[in-house]
Amino acid sequence: MTIKSMTGYGNAQASSDNCTVTIEIRSVNSRYLETQFRMPDELRMAEMPLRELVSRTLTRGKVDVRASYSRPQKSLSSVVEQRTLDDIQAVFERIKQQLPNIQAPTFADVLQWTESEKNVSDPTRWVPLCLEAANEALAQLVQSREREGARLADLIKGQAMQAKDIVIALKAELPVLLKSQSNRLASRMREALDQVSPEGLTHIRPEEISERLAAEANLFSLRADVAEELDRLNLHLDELQDSLATNDRSTARPNTKSVGKRLDFLFQEMNREANTLGSKAVDIRLTRAAMDLKLLIEQMREQIQNIE
Repeated sequence: MTIKSMTGYGNAQASSDNCTVTIEIRSVNSRYLETQFRMPDELRMAEMPLRELVSRTLTRGKVDVRASYSRPQKSLSSVVEQRTLDDIQAVFERIKQQLPNIQAPTFADVLQWTESEKNVSDPTRWVPLCLEAANEALAQLVQSREREGARLADLIKGQAMQAKDIVIALKAELPVLLKSQSNRLASRMREALDQVSPEGLTHIRPEEISERLAAEANLFSLRADVAEELDRLNLHLDELQDSLATNDRSTARPNTKSVGKRLDFLFQEMNREANTLGSKAVDIRLTRAAMDLKLLIEQMREQIQNIE
């Protein structure tokens, strides 16, 4: 599966005998696919085919499509033909018979009439050129998205490895941390019993001792057992590494086009485990590790906001 960024750029041209069309496409990150078009009226009939082409190629991102055209310079004799001049003269003479004081058309008027006659939109001419240029521009944009996506994937992989090192180190230290907390718990129990009966335990009923010990033991077990959170974090990090793998294993997975949304959900689950880990922290080392994990998860989550 190839990781793609939502930031990209492409520019291409397509030409025929009498015109050249230029298509420029830019994209930035967005939750959904948003496409905007900026084009002259002569090319407006190509907007719908271009929109369909963009939607078939891209799945997410704010896409800006700019289209323009140009014509080669022609000689004046080819722009204003003799037949056209004769027609204008004949029409002017007929109008002058009815309106003797009418002024003759200027040279600018003649050029405007002849040019407007040739500017009539012709889909058979403009649409294929727009699609040809847009295909090339989209190919460039997709390539730039893939290059940026590869850089993002490498960055996230490095951050994921840092998070995995923290989880592995915590799992290795967990027995020591539990032993230290057990000693503190035993000390707290002795202090609690001394407060209940400074004279000793001879005046305390066995039921009272059992209830107090059970309460302290339950509190300890709830707060100190972070093994499940560490295991789930480890699984999530493995899934992240698998999702970022560039080898093509995506054929067995449906909906791999929305990998950015998939990773965003994964980071939500990782952040939840890190929060639980912090709330259960019974040692300063656990607290620091939880804070470091949350920071790395947030950094990775910011990066994947730009992944398609």
